[in-house]
Amino acid sequence: MPHDLSLTGLNAFVASVDRAPSADIDASRDRSACLQAAATITVELAAGARLCEIDDDWRDLVARADAPNIFMHPQLLRHAGDAYAGTRHVALLAWQTSADRQRLVGVWAFAIRRAPQSIVPNRVLSAPPAPHGYLATPVIDRAHLDATLAAMLDRIAGDGRLPRIVTLDAMSADGDTMQALMRVIALRGSAACVFGRTQRPKLASSLDGKRYLEEALSGSTRKKLRQQRRKLGDKGVLESRRITEPDAVCAAFEDFLRLEASGWKGRQGTALLSDAADAAFARAMIAELAPRGEAAIHTLTLDGRPVSMQVVLRAGAAAFTWKTAYDETLHDYSPGMLLFEDYTAALLADDGVAYADSCAFDDSGYMAAWSERQALVHLWFDAQRGGSLAFDALARVQKAFLRLRGHAKSLYLARKSGRRKR
Repeated sequence: MPHDLSLTGLNAFVASVDRAPSADIDASRDRSACLQAAATITVELAAGARLCEIDDDWRDLVARADAPNIFMHPQLLRHAGDAYAGTRHVALLAWQTSADRQRLVGVWAFAIRRAPQSIVPNRVLSAPPAPHGYLATPVIDRAHLDATLAAMLDRIAGDGRLPRIVTLDAMSADGDTMQALMRVIALRGSAACVFGRTQRPKLASSLDGKRYLEEALSGSTRKKLRQQRRKLGDKGVLESRRITEPDAVCAAFEDFLRLEASGWKGRQGTALLSDAADAAFARAMIAELAPRGEAAIHTLTLDGRPVSMQVVLRAGAAAFTWKTAYDETLHDYSPGMLLFEDYTAALLADDGVAYADSCAFDDSGYMAAWSERQALVHLWFDAQRGGSLAFDALARVQKAFLRLRGHAKSLYLARKSGRRKR
């Protein structure tokens, strides 16, 4: 099967029929160097209580990571195991030993389940590991990317308790971690199959909030938002603030859950309160992260009542605008967009934030006002050296399923549009 591998920097590592002998020598040297470096790293399979023991190691790793990812937090994986008891959750912890000292150089968390959005019945290693997670990228020490990933794949391939197929939904495609993963997979004589690409808004700028919003939003949009803020303020005391004190964050999160459930997500059954396991996991996550300074809530209130709320998570210098909700009865005043202005300015003013990931599914919503973009891919690969015929067959089935589903969706939308015109 011809796999889709057209990612920047990958071609140099993919074998071709006509490559020169020097390329074979270079590939052999790369493989040898990677194997030697990987030999200094041991990979532990961890779950449950073990994940409580590595807090200091995790914080140290996040400071050194190429791609900090809050959805790989070991404690969140533990809470996912409690909330979603029917699914097994595991983390690969990579340790480098030198001078009688062990240092955590990688964390990659997975759920063992059927691949999301697939008819393939096989169990796979799936990331992100929990629902409402929006990034599958492993957290790897930037100085040991290839060696750590090679050791991790060796552990997956050699552990009979683990599926060999890895499925990554929303893997960051534009960073060094992705390039290292593609190199390691290619050096193992295997290949990844990319099923989809997308991009989502990202905030990464040296501008202050005022200048950034002046460039991101048109003059007419800014004028309209000023009018809406003034009109909403005429209804009572309008206040925007950032909640960071742990108990206050947990209390505000209950307000968030109710606000989210009161809107369209509640009507569609996709709000966190619509599912007991989702609600339990979300509450445990916020209670875990808030005391660490890794969860905050931005809120816009009218006479003390929340009319718009944004939950922001942190992993080192990376912020994640995880969930948002607003009072739909005040839709004409755009409370969500008003709060968007406020937390955009707050994030840009925070010297500890290098960038913010919107956690959006695409770049079609109001967060598209953030002008930077993060490229993402949905991919599968076989951790075994040389791949397997079984993986090729499963990848073909998945590709056919996605093609048929896309066709069915197009037909549905066309018919819906036709009915509206009539």
